[in-house]
Amino acid sequence: MSASAREVKRAILSPQQYSQFQVSNGIGGNALTEVNAKFPFNEANLATIDPIDLEIIIAAGETAEQAEVGAGGFNEAIAAAGGTGSAAGTALQVGKIKNKVLKLQLSVLRLGAEVAQGRQDRAAKLQEQRTKLAKNVELDRAAAGQRSQSVEFRGSSQPRR
Repeated sequence: MSASAREVKRAILSPQQYSQFQVSNGIGGNALTEVNAKFPFNEANLATIDPIDLEIIIAAGETAEQAEVGAGGFNEAIAAAGGTGSAAGTALQVGKIKNKVLKLQLSVLRLGAEVAQGRQDRAAKLQEQRTKLAKNVELDRAAAGQRSQSVEFRGSSQPRR
């Protein structure tokens, strides 16, 4: 196959701070659309994803996980706001769900790329993550129109080489 006949993929992402790629501020209801705008990959074409983009997706997913459960993340912020019974806690909970959509969509992209590149041992985990993603997308849609709040979390999508 000639070089011109091959599809050449170039990296489209750049490492960013969590505050730049997070989707938790604003309102609930469109988290998946917001995530896909920041990480615009078609699952059908993941076999040829640029390795740099894949590394950024992995790092962003790890950061989104830490923004949920790590020190200074959503779980601590919700507790500090008095739980989901308070207005601040409710907005943070809506933001946490949007963050989960981010984290899970990044996991689906990562696992989808691995499966598309021949790692069939990752197919069951990919399906598990798709199921979790669908559940959290529904939770986000149920919060449509509700105020959503992010957390001030330090982290990035810089690959850890």
